[in-house]
Amino acid sequence: MSTTQKLPYEWQIGLRYTRAGKRSGRNRFISFISMASVAGIALGVAALIVVLSVMNGFTKEVTNRMLSVLSHVEVYDAHGAMTDWRRASREALENLEVRAVAPFLDAQAMLLSGDVMKPVLLRGVLPREEAKVSDVTRQVKQGSFDALQPGAYNIVLGSALARALDVKVGDRVTLLLGSGVPGASQEALPQTRALVVGGIFEAGHFEFDSALGFMRLEDAAGALNAPAPSGIRLRLADLHQAPRVAEELRQSMSGQLIMRDWTKVNAIWFAAVESQKRMMFIILTMIVAVAAFNLVSTLVMTVRDKQADIAILRTLGASPGSVMKIFMVQGTLVGLLGAALGVAAGVLVAANVDVIVSGIEHLFKVRFLSQEVYLIDEIPSDLRWEDVSWIAGVAVLLSFLATIYPSWSASRVKPAEALRYE
Repeated sequence: MSTTQKLPYEWQIGLRYTRAGKRSGRNRFISFISMASVAGIALGVAALIVVLSVMNGFTKEVTNRMLSVLSHVEVYDAHGAMTDWRRASREALENLEVRAVAPFLDAQAMLLSGDVMKPVLLRGVLPREEAKVSDVTRQVKQGSFDALQPGAYNIVLGSALARALDVKVGDRVTLLLGSGVPGASQEALPQTRALVVGGIFEAGHFEFDSALGFMRLEDAAGALNAPAPSGIRLRLADLHQAPRVAEELRQSMSGQLIMRDWTKVNAIWFAAVESQKRMMFIILTMIVAVAAFNLVSTLVMTVRDKQADIAILRTLGASPGSVMKIFMVQGTLVGLLGAALGVAAGVLVAANVDVIVSGIEHLFKVRFLSQEVYLIDEIPSDLRWEDVSWIAGVAVLLSFLATIYPSWSASRVKPAEALRYE
C-alpha cells in the first residue's frame, strides 16, 4: 500500500483535485488560476525575505561600522571636564562587563587647507588606550595612528575629510578653534594651530569618515587649553548589554556622571530603520494576502465544477465536515507549495544579493547606493531564519484562511439539487 493510500480519504481526494485539471478547457483554466495563486504567494514570500534580509544587513553593517569608531558606553562628568578620570576608570573596571577604558577629549573645530575649510569633530585620545575600546587604530589606510606622539601636533583624519581638504599624509592643515570644550578657559584659547596629517583612516561609515579627526590627548588639551579629558570610553564584553551596564555604572560610580551608550548615539536612526522594517513587512504581507485570497476564486470555481462529485460523496455517507476538509486540503497545499517556492527563491536571492546587485550595476552602469546618502556604498544582506519562519508561516496561515469560505460553501451543496441536471 502506497503512502498516499494510507491517508484519510479527504486528503486523498484533496491531493487528487490539486493535481487534476488537464482534461477539459474549464479544468485547465482553473488549474491556471491555481498556478497563478502559487506564483503570487511565492513572489510575495520571496520579496519579503529579500527585503527584510537587506534591511537586517543594512542595520547590522551600519551598526558594526559605527561601533568600529564609537565605544559601547561613554561616561561624562556633569560639571564638564573629568578631572579625575583615572579614578573613574578604576571604578568602571570594577563592573565585570567592562573590559577596557580609555580617556577622550571632544571638541568642535574647523580645519583649513588652502582655500578649503571643513568642520571637524576633534577627538583627543591616547593611541594605546584607544586601541582597546575601538577599531579605528586598525582602520588607518595611510600613515599610522602611532604618529600621534606627545608634542608632535599630528592629526589622523577620516578618508572623506582628507579628500575634501585635498591633503595626504605629511601635509599641513590649520586648526581653527571654535567655542572650545566644557571646562576650557575661553580667554586663553589660541585662534589657530598648525597640524601635520599623520594618518588617514577609513571606517566605511561616511558620517565618521567625513567629520572625525584624532589628535594626541595632551596635544588636543594644549591646543584647546582644556583642563582635563571630556570623559572616558568603555568597551564591554557584550555590546547588547550596554543600556543595562550604563545604568549599573550610574549607580555604582561616584560623582555626578552622564552615561551614554551606543544605542542612544543614533537612537533616531535606529528607530527609523526599525519602523521602516515593520512597515515593509506589513506592505509586503498585503501582497502575499492578495495572492493567497486568489485561492478563494480558485476554490469557488472548483466547487462549482465538482458539485456532482460532492453530491456523490454525500450520498455515499460523507459528512459536510469531510467535504470541507477536502477543499481545505486543496487550498492549503497550494499555499504550502507557494510558500516553499517563495522561501527557496528568497533564500537564494538573499544569500547572493551582493553578487546580483553588483552584476546589475556593472551591466547597466548604475550605482544603487551613494555613501554620502546611505552611509554605506554596497547592499548587505543578513538572512535570519526566524524571519523566514515567520514569513512562511504567515503565508500558509493566510492561504488556510482563504479556504474557509469556499470549503464551507462546498459542504452546503445539496446532493439532490446537484444531481438533478447530471
